[in-house]
Amino acid sequence: MTEFFADLPRFEFLQNAVMACVLAGLACGVMGSYVVTRRISSVAGAIAHSILGGLGAARYCQVVLGWTWFTPMTGAVLMALASALVISWVRVALREREDTVIQAVWAVGMAIGLLFIFKTPGYNEDLMSYLFGSILMVTQRDLWVMAGLDVMLLVVCVPLYSRMVAVCFDEEFAVTRGIDVQLNHLLMICLVALTVVLLVSVAGIVMVIALLTLPAATASHFSGRLWHMMVLSGVLTAVLSIAGMAVSYEPDLPVGAVIIVLAACVYILVVITARARGIRGMRA
Repeated sequence: MTEFFADLPRFEFLQNAVMACVLAGLACGVMGSYVVTRRISSVAGAIAHSILGGLGAARYCQVVLGWTWFTPMTGAVLMALASALVISWVRVALREREDTVIQAVWAVGMAIGLLFIFKTPGYNEDLMSYLFGSILMVTQRDLWVMAGLDVMLLVVCVPLYSRMVAVCFDEEFAVTRGIDVQLNHLLMICLVALTVVLLVSVAGIVMVIALLTLPAATASHFSGRLWHMMVLSGVLTAVLSIAGMAVSYEPDLPVGAVIIVLAACVYILVVITARARGIRGMRA
């Protein structure tokens, strides 16, 4: 860890990575808390894995069709939003079982991605970084994109905070207050989808759902209100991400994997301690 903090002032890529952790923490704190309190981690997981389809399609279009503008990140955003819309539409309009739709989106998205990757000439090393995270490769452009998403989340979620609370904890009460629960849920799912894309650079597709939910679940044991949970979850995400980088830096371990292991250890420790003391955290 000492080597990491010694190199931090000297190397721009480490500074970019730390800033990415802070920006990701803000988005993760807000939307991770929503995912945990609404108990829709399976939806977020399906969206996270389905974006492999967008990544693969974008890479294929770049290499085979020459569409240089169609970057993997663009494909990921489009696929994430499409998956969110499909899950919400099938659930509301067709009244199908949500678990079936979630598993279908999860599997079909990954299958589409694998097909495009298989048909794309060359070794898709950059796509592998999306699978397992590449936070040390974050650029200044990526930071601006992440900052823009954070601003958008705040612009949308701050005015709608009271509605989020009502929908998270008592849908029937929300309906009686004239809140369109389905529309609010669709909007939040789309924001979750964008947050998932943002977090892919930190933890990768394989582990992004853990980064989205573990800090929020940990924060719920110390929070009496949703906004308390969001703030604490955001801080935990940033701290755990930076700590994961510091721990993995010298032994050259996968950063995303180390971050998730640290987050899981903290969560388990908090749960055990809370049970031992009889403390009950915030519940959805």
